[in-house]
Amino acid sequence: MSAQAPSSVVLVRAERFVPNQATAADNAFQAAPPAGRSDEEISALALAEMDAVARALREAGVRVHVFADSDHTRPDSVFPNNWLSTHAGGSVAVYPMYASNRRHERRADVLEMLKSSYRVQTIIDYSGLEPDGIFLEGTGAMVLDHVSRVAYAAVSYRADTHVLERFCTDFGYEPMAFDAVDSSGVPVYHTNVMACIGTDVALVALDMIPDHARRAAVRERLTVNGRRVVELTEMQVREFAGNAVELCGRTSNGRRRYVMAMSSRARRSLRDDQVAVIEESCEIIDVDIPTIELAGGSVRCMIAGVHLDRRRDDGHRPASAAVAAIDEERGLGA
Repeated sequence: MSAQAPSSVVLVRAERFVPNQATAADNAFQAAPPAGRSDEEISALALAEMDAVARALREAGVRVHVFADSDHTRPDSVFPNNWLSTHAGGSVAVYPMYASNRRHERRADVLEMLKSSYRVQTIIDYSGLEPDGIFLEGTGAMVLDHVSRVAYAAVSYRADTHVLERFCTDFGYEPMAFDAVDSSGVPVYHTNVMACIGTDVALVALDMIPDHARRAAVRERLTVNGRRVVELTEMQVREFAGNAVELCGRTSNGRRRYVMAMSSRARRSLRDDQVAVIEESCEIIDVDIPTIELAGGSVRCMIAGVHLDRRRDDGHRPASAAVAAIDEERGLGA
């Protein structure tokens, strides 16, 4: 099994969803809801999209842990990858968040589920850096190459290089920080909107890295072990083509199945030649989530991958009543 593609994920099913005004200033991907739509209507549409993502992943044979969230003060809780990451060998990281109204997205019940259902040796919590104005928003701020052990990060308010270095020391990654901007000179707020790293393919907008030497260094590091690079345009990035994630599922007969999960909007933006390169190593699975994308994130932001070994004594049961029922389709169990 690839170290890059987790076979289990955590999703948050948020009953209340609206684009977060506290993050709009530096998130150029956010958009206002359609005129005339109430918050209740927006939330209902987003909830249906969250369920569609969970359903598509389960149908691909991915193990999905869904946590309900009825707290109306957490507009971005559908994006758990910003506060949580897991790592082979039993390590978990908890991250400092830039927007104050996002900091209570961190949930003890998610961590308890991980500890009871997977082998967790240590949890390193960086959230204490928030009072000092130092932030690193998880696998939004970093795109991690778990195979070559490289942490790619576009420098921003949400990706401080000092805590990046600290994370890399603690977890054994090589830091690869760079500046990335759009055609108007606006910094990219999260690295995972412009880059996705799979086992054998990477989707990345290299042209958004203005320093040519750094751009070449990123390309070289991505391809050193034979990985192919699909170069995205800025337009494709704005359609969330970079906000994808490779996962490992199962077919109906139990064989491994590698998939690249992305939004339908992202899939439509890709050229045929780009799709062909991606599908040489994994199948594209796309879900239409236009409401959730109003918040400036897409499918990758919704998924916190679980790179941990499962416990075989967990009884195939969720650890908390907050965890929604998990499908046992295709004989995979919970």
